[in-house]
Amino acid sequence: MNAVIRSMEPEEFPQLREFLYLSIFVHQGEAPPGREILDTPAFQVYLERFGAGPADCAVVAEVDGALAGAAWGRIMEDYGHVDDETPSLAISLKPEYRGQGLGTALLGALLQKLGELGYRQASLSVQKANYAVKLYEKAGFRVLEDKGEEYIMVCPLSGT
Repeated sequence: MNAVIRSMEPEEFPQLREFLYLSIFVHQGEAPPGREILDTPAFQVYLERFGAGPADCAVVAEVDGALAGAAWGRIMEDYGHVDDETPSLAISLKPEYRGQGLGTALLGALLQKLGELGYRQASLSVQKANYAVKLYEKAGFRVLEDKGEEYIMVCPLSGT
C-alpha cells in the first residue's frame, strides 16, 4: 500500500461529511445510525463552514489517488470540547484501511500541524469501548474526564 499523508485541500472539505459518518462508533452487533444524524446540530459543528476558523485544520491519507482517511480539528462545542483555546479532533478511516497504521500517521500529522499553529493542546471524545482509545493513549492523550461510557481526552502539543 502506497499511502501519502498530506493537508486536505479546501475543495476536498465536502468529503469530511462521509468521514464524519464513518467516525461514528457503533457497538458490535448494533446497526449504524441513519445518515440523517449528520444533519443534527451535534454533528454539524464538525462540518459547518469548515475552513473558516483559525483552528480549522485537516489532513488526509491518500492511497492510490483516493482518500482513505481524514483527521481534522477545530474549536467547536462538540463532545470533546474542553475550552475555547483547544481544538477538538475527529478522525476516520474507510473500513478497508483500518489496522494498517494510517490512523496513527493521520493523528500524528494533525497534532503536529495544530502545534505549529500555536495550540497548546488538543482534545477529543471517545467511547470507552472503541479500540481507538489505545491509539490516542499511544499518541500522548490522557483522560481528562470520565463521562460514563466515554472519555474526554487531551494531548499536549509542541510547536516547532
